[in-house]
Amino acid sequence: MREGLRGLTTRGRSFVAAAVAAAVSAGILGEKDLLRVAVLLAVLPLLAAAYVGRSRYKLACNRSLDPHRAPVGASSRVVLRLQNMSRLPTGTLLLEDRLPYALGSRPRVVLERLGAHQASSVAYTVRADVRGRYEVGPLVVRLTDPFGLCELSRAFPSVDHLTVIPQVTPLPSVRLPGEYAGSGDSRARSVAVHGEDDAATREYRVGDDLRRVHWKSTARTGELMVRREEQPWESRATVVLDTRAYGHRGDGPTASFEWAVSATASIAVHLRQAGYKLRLVTGAGADVDASEGGGDGLLLDQLAEVRLDQRTEVTELVQRVRQRSDGGLIIGVLGALSTAEAEVLSGLRANGATCVAFLVNSSTWLNLPEKARAEAEQAHAAAALSLVRSGWRVIGVDHGTRLPAIWPQAGRGSQGFAVRAALAETVAGGVR
Repeated sequence: MREGLRGLTTRGRSFVAAAVAAAVSAGILGEKDLLRVAVLLAVLPLLAAAYVGRSRYKLACNRSLDPHRAPVGASSRVVLRLQNMSRLPTGTLLLEDRLPYALGSRPRVVLERLGAHQASSVAYTVRADVRGRYEVGPLVVRLTDPFGLCELSRAFPSVDHLTVIPQVTPLPSVRLPGEYAGSGDSRARSVAVHGEDDAATREYRVGDDLRRVHWKSTARTGELMVRREEQPWESRATVVLDTRAYGHRGDGPTASFEWAVSATASIAVHLRQAGYKLRLVTGAGADVDASEGGGDGLLLDQLAEVRLDQRTEVTELVQRVRQRSDGGLIIGVLGALSTAEAEVLSGLRANGATCVAFLVNSSTWLNLPEKARAEAEQAHAAAALSLVRSGWRVIGVDHGTRLPAIWPQAGRGSQGFAVRAALAETVAGGVR
């Protein structure tokens, strides 16, 4: 009963206050009829409190999300199934599922009555425009009487998670460099030229058999190289996401970093579907091998929660990639770089890897004065030139650039290198 009295609603408390006022007025005026009205006004909320407070329903709740992994801007349907496990019918139930602010307002649904062992389902939709992993729940059930005079809350402890992943854009098929054999004609030529037993090389690691040292590659690179155990027809790729906070500009879903995350997701999914053994490395510390299980979901879940990092340096990113790098194809989605940082990235070419950079000119995400714009363009051109000189294939990205439109540039040959290097030289010379 005490619990029920504590659950009196504003309407119920108003009834009690009106009863007290009517009783006082009846005593002052000597009106017995008014006293009867006061008794009636007092009895109604008391009966409602007793009714709700003594209700001991056994309720079971099950929540399902379809889908539980949704891209940015898409909707997910949440289905709540509530079952009355007791023999007593319930009164009116008000359901409220708790949601984070990013998923919108809390949905509220009214169930008039659940009979003994009866179940009922309700559904609502949520939508998020920001990547992340969000808790859905717990569900709060409010028990109330038919007159709305008393209301008590019961909460289910269980929660579910909705993962909002970056937008994945389909990319056109492009013949990429750096694959050891890939598929189709590429594989046939590789086996015909090198033979089934030939192997590529990688850096020497402590514990490697010295009999596997490849002296020709060692002389060419200046570092001790050994033959790899993998066969040449295994295509491998490492996708690198730059998470340096000072390398990106803009706020919210339209920031340059969000473009980079979406591009990384699109490239990673595209390469996996093309048969690559894929590895994802981010400046935030993630190092995911998609070949170990989980597939696209593992990659997208990681990218759903990636954030900008104020402390990340290009040196750390290079070291993290080289810890397990065996050559192959390296695709970097990079923010704004200085010339010194671009020179550090040349270290990824040590294993003979083919490196492709999508270099984001994050200054184009800002409205800058003419002088500041010219300085930003000069810095961007200098960084691109430094990467090209170290053997990277550089693809510039400005605000409004669509990834499918520039993706074919990743497959251009050395002639494209020369053209881009010459253009960068011209731009740098003109600025000086």
